[in-house]
Amino acid sequence: MMKRSRKMNLKYSATKILLALAFAPTVALTQPKEQIIDQVAAVAGSKILLKSEIEAQYQQLILQGAKDDGDLRCRVADQLLLNKLLLNQAILDSVEVNDGQIDGELDRRINYMINQLGSQTKLEEYYEKSIPEIRDEFRPLIKDQLLTQNMQGSVTKNVNISPADVRDFYNSIPKDSLPFINAEIEYGQIIIDVPVSDEEKKRVKERLEGYRKRVLSGEDFATLAILYSQDGSAKNGGELGFVGRGDFVPEFESVAFRLRAGEVSEVVETKFGFHLIQMIERRGEQINARHILIKPTFGAEDIAKAKAKADSLHAQILAKTISFGDAAQKYSSDTDSRYNGGNVVNPRTGIARFEADEVDPAVFFQLEKMSVGEIAAPAQSLSAVGNTAFRILYLKSRSTPHTANLTDDYQRIQEAAQTQKENEVLEKWVDQKQKTTYIHVANEYISCASLKRWLNKTEKQKNP
Repeated sequence: MMKRSRKMNLKYSATKILLALAFAPTVALTQPKEQIIDQVAAVAGSKILLKSEIEAQYQQLILQGAKDDGDLRCRVADQLLLNKLLLNQAILDSVEVNDGQIDGELDRRINYMINQLGSQTKLEEYYEKSIPEIRDEFRPLIKDQLLTQNMQGSVTKNVNISPADVRDFYNSIPKDSLPFINAEIEYGQIIIDVPVSDEEKKRVKERLEGYRKRVLSGEDFATLAILYSQDGSAKNGGELGFVGRGDFVPEFESVAFRLRAGEVSEVVETKFGFHLIQMIERRGEQINARHILIKPTFGAEDIAKAKAKADSLHAQILAKTISFGDAAQKYSSDTDSRYNGGNVVNPRTGIARFEADEVDPAVFFQLEKMSVGEIAAPAQSLSAVGNTAFRILYLKSRSTPHTANLTDDYQRIQEAAQTQKENEVLEKWVDQKQKTTYIHVANEYISCASLKRWLNKTEKQKNP
């Protein structure tokens, strides 16, 4: 996010950051088990902000590297009080979220925490509760957060900015406040996988079918996984741990979730290879399964065919008989970039620019030798799932370290301008709602500079 001018109103500049944190799994599912004795810190309409909520959010920010300049708790209280006001209005306006949305968010956060802690058992030990009990405890919280998010979206949904708005925003920033941008690159790629021959598919399937017969005859599935599986889970007997829907690729998931405890699947093909799956246990909407993965091998003839296909496609792009973007959409196996014109998006920032240390070293090494606009000849590499493939790279741009400007950094500046305009709309909405909503701030927080805008309305009870 762009750094804003000191002359600009920063009243709600942190709103999106704190709302994002409130929706992060680590915030919703890492509250300390030892709670402080609670007190009411503030009230917005019918919604109460507890001191423990402020403390939990404050501690989360500290864990994530935030520095406390003496006012951090006050800023947290300010933003959480804003959330309470949004939630209060969401209820008054009959804003709704359905059970599917709540369940999906619960699944996402619980799965995240299981991955962070290493297993479902560790998560249950941490909370001293079962997964169903954890879900029941956090369900109301998730619902409130989704209502708050939807209410804020409703307030700012009509905010749009024009190129003139972006230019005015940029020109309003003092030159000494413009951020410094490190050197970055934009690139596209087309991935051509080496195809698996029918003979190789047959060989791998027959091998797995042999393991399946051995399990059905009484051999231990976990032992066979340790001996033969080519997945990292082999050392654990192929066990994958408790996960919910959406954590496996569709082909694997559709079979795994239909199995009964102890049942072994037929051979399943996915982009990772071929699998046998055995159900260990189901708990509600989560399963624990183990599998044996066998990856097909590629002969010299298969590799040569893929290279010939990549070379031919590269020649067509250079001859302009097909554009890079069209070629990516039609032929690339990289699902993340193929429908984006082959452009690779930085998962950290959501934009198509990377600093040097954000690019896969093997890719960066090749890009470093290319000129801007160059489309390199296919190079043998690995696909996203570790299979042999050929990559065609296109270096779209390379910037030098510079101060942010409209030419090189328009997308960044546009996003910052959009955020500021949304904050201004939200600020006006809050000013209006304060006139008709009871606001109270506890004496402990009256000295907070960040909360002063709430104080001139405190203790005034009015009908909503």
